[in-house]
Amino acid sequence: MSKAKLKKELQKLSKEQLVEHILDTYENNKAFKEFYDFFMNSNPENEKELAEKYKKIIRKEFNVENPIRGGMKFSVAKRTIADFKNLQTSPYWLADVMITLPEYACQITNELGDMTEQFYDSTYNNFVATLKYIAKHQLLDEFKQRAQQCITWAEPCGYGFADVMYDAFYDFYE
Repeated sequence: MSKAKLKKELQKLSKEQLVEHILDTYENNKAFKEFYDFFMNSNPENEKELAEKYKKIIRKEFNVENPIRGGMKFSVAKRTIADFKNLQTSPYWLADVMITLPEYACQITNELGDMTEQFYDSTYNNFVATLKYIAKHQLLDEFKQRAQQCITWAEPCGYGFADVMYDAFYDFYE
C-alpha cells in the first residue's frame, strides 16, 4: 500500500479509532513498541543506552570472547544495524553501532587467523559502508581511532585483506 493510500484510509478513522489502532500495534509489534518508546523518551542518554543494547547483539553474534561458539552471521549483524537505524537516532549513535560490525569481524580475524574469502569481503564491505556514512555526517575524527584499530587487527590476515582494509581507511583518512 502506498503512503498516500494509507493516509487516505487513516483519515477515515476517528481520533479514538486511530488511538486504539496505534495502541494495539504498540502492544503487538516489538519494533513498533521500541520505536515509540524511543520516540517518546528521546534524549542523548537514551540513545547511548539503546546503542549499547544493539552493539551487544552484534557482539553476541560474533562472540568475540569465544568466536568458535558465535554464529558470525553478517546478516544478523546487518539486520541489527537496520533495526537501530529505523529508530531514527542521531548519526553519531548510528555510526557507533555500524562500526561495531567491522571491529568485531576484524578482531576475530586477528584472533583466529585466516577466514574465508566471503568473511573478508563482508568485513571489507561493511567497513567501507561505515566509513562512507561517517564521512557523510562529518564524524571522521570521532571514529578515526576505532577505524584504525580495524586496520591493526587486519594486518596479520591473508588473502590481501589487510591491503584492501588499509586502502579503504586511507581513502577517508589521508
